[in-house]
Amino acid sequence: MHTPQSLFANLPSSLPKELVNPLLEMPGFRIERIVSYGHSSPEGFWYDQDTDEWVVIISGAARLQFHGEEPIEMKAGSFINIAAHQKHRIVWTDPNQPTIWLAVHSTPVIEELID
Repeated sequence: MHTPQSLFANLPSSLPKELVNPLLEMPGFRIERIVSYGHSSPEGFWYDQDTDEWVVIISGAARLQFHGEEPIEMKAGSFINIAAHQKHRIVWTDPNQPTIWLAVHSTPVIEELID
């Protein structure tokens, strides 16, 4: 039997660190719910992931920064694609309400040229 689930279920009122819940995993592909509650990346820390990542903010707000660029504002409905190894960090998330992210990770496809 298929039972629907909710991205808004089991949201704690506070979190000591971001909450990451895998929703679907298969080879080369992963979907996860991330809940931030005033969390940000440590000063000087940059994510440098092996996977492409597409993220959308379901609720709340955040500031995302790519290396060498100014932070960008994101709010509910905002989405962006982050290419593998594109350094980025979370500058700020709303401390007054949970910021719920839906992140889709996929392994980049490498095309080989055949001579």
